[in-house]
Amino acid sequence: MTGQPDDQRHPLEAVLGHRFKDQTLLTRALTHRSLVGMRKAGGAVETDSFANERLEFLGDRVLGLVIAELLFQRFTHEAEGQLALRLAVLVSAPTLARVARASGMASVIRMGPGQLAEDMDAVLADACEAVLGAVYLDGGLEPAGAFIRSQWAAVVDESVAPPKDSKSTLQEWAQGRSLPLPRYTVTSQDGPAHAPNFVVTVRVEGHGEADGAGRSKRIAEQAAALQLLKTLNPS
Repeated sequence: MTGQPDDQRHPLEAVLGHRFKDQTLLTRALTHRSLVGMRKAGGAVETDSFANERLEFLGDRVLGLVIAELLFQRFTHEAEGQLALRLAVLVSAPTLARVARASGMASVIRMGPGQLAEDMDAVLADACEAVLGAVYLDGGLEPAGAFIRSQWAAVVDESVAPPKDSKSTLQEWAQGRSLPLPRYTVTSQDGPAHAPNFVVTVRVEGHGEADGAGRSKRIAEQAAALQLLKTLNPS
């Protein structure tokens, strides 16, 4: 392989199974936007172009493609809706954060000192996508896909049946009690245009409400429905 000597390689490369020809791609993938504007040891200032958001955008698409193909080949008798539910779980922020922690990314992410610890899962999820984007740019789909398949295999194996559609379950719960259908409202939206974060509130008349968050309205609605179902504890 070409590149720098082993003692100059980034420690994450062994886990990724890929040696970067362009080390700046990996550094950028691990640079959180909270570091932008801060002065480096040499006196230069971290610029917007060096944060990982563009790589995150690319990595999200790479991950979606590889996981979609994996599910298509693995669950040959499932309909599109069932595959979509599986996909939503596998590309969700909690799953990304889990993979990032298992891969050791938490110890090598470059963040500003003001970044809150409670936001760490979101930071890890974004960094994981950015690293996937960096691997893809540096080596193509083969190494990116190999890492994704190896790291996501355990998550895929955990669920024999497709995830439960929380919105459908909540709707059935309400209809079974002659209640109005659940009402979903987008209460906030933030984040960059290519990776927005939605917060949705669901209400069932006379039975409370719950919030859910996600990178699309659909995912946020499912998360909100699941939270309300936990409160209602339907039989």
